[in-house]
Amino acid sequence: MQLSIVILNYNVRHFLELCLSSVQKAISGLDAEIIVVDNHSPDDSCNMVRKNFPEITLIENRENSGFPKGNNIGVAQAKGEYICILNPDTVVAEDTFIKILAFAKKQENLGIVGCKLVDGTGNFLPESKRGIPKPFTAFGKVTGLYKVLPGIFGKYYAGHLKENETGEVEILVGAFMVMKREVYLSVGGFDEDCFMYSDDIDLSYTILKSGRKNFYFGQTSVIHFKGESTIRDGLYMKRFREAMNFFYKKHFRISPVFDLFMKAGAWLFSLKKIGDSRVEVIKPKRYAVVPADVDSVEKARKLLGKKSVSEIITGEKKLNSLDAAFTQFWLDSRKMTFSEIIGFIQRHSGHGNTFRIMMENTALGSDSSNDRGEVLTF
Repeated sequence: MQLSIVILNYNVRHFLELCLSSVQKAISGLDAEIIVVDNHSPDDSCNMVRKNFPEITLIENRENSGFPKGNNIGVAQAKGEYICILNPDTVVAEDTFIKILAFAKKQENLGIVGCKLVDGTGNFLPESKRGIPKPFTAFGKVTGLYKVLPGIFGKYYAGHLKENETGEVEILVGAFMVMKREVYLSVGGFDEDCFMYSDDIDLSYTILKSGRKNFYFGQTSVIHFKGESTIRDGLYMKRFREAMNFFYKKHFRISPVFDLFMKAGAWLFSLKKIGDSRVEVIKPKRYAVVPADVDSVEKARKLLGKKSVSEIITGEKKLNSLDAAFTQFWLDSRKMTFSEIIGFIQRHSGHGNTFRIMMENTALGSDSSNDRGEVLTF
């Protein structure tokens, strides 16, 4: 078997359904399997998988085992030469795995391959490619100085590579990781002593230390709604500090300087969060359905209720001729490929635009990388 996709789920039933729909199309023609590990979700995620995706391997944990252990359980059942660690709040294109595997097979001493991740509004997620979070580097991240002085603080987000480029990086994000299963097992997989936030950094660095190379692949894009599976609440900074301290103590040494940097960063981060909470969320001026056929528009009307829906003819020329700012686009996955949906979102990103992806009885999306997300159902 070529590939095993391991998806660790917790309480994101509708996002998981969308993810699985996209992954199924992406492995068409490949000798591949999908393994869903559910971390004791209180919603009906497991029932949905059994009913809608009976061919998928479902592992139901009796407790929330955390990200590392949950993924290790899934990989233990995998049969593929390569594995993909994939978050449940993602959407992949039909050719994502074909492109990634073709690239991976050409590399010597391959460690992990990651790819370009974008949020629900099409904005690039810089954590798609990162550097080792040493004290000075991590300080630049938590304070936001990497944006102001990228030449000095840009290493955290691997500033030597642009988002559409491909090349070696040190750290990749656990939302999407492809590697040989034997490589994953040779380093013991994810460290189960770490519950969250440093697990992907730790695995990336451990594989680097084994003499292998990690790569960022910028020729395919994956949507990562992000806020839905890891809510950025008031505990985020505390957990981030704990995660960085775990990583630093394991691989380097105890550093008072590092903790000082993290405490200063936490204070500045808190001020930023207060400022962010005061930013007014601007509601859409209009709703546009793509494609604008009768069936898709009627489906959107039912989900939106009394909100008005503007019919827009599919086609870039028509869309570009309109004042499309602050439009919420409803993209029908029954009529469009996931490659088309991802491309559309990226092309029309910005200008206050937001997006919802329609399935048979659901529409969902997220308006920022920190947003919990919205799910509308019949």
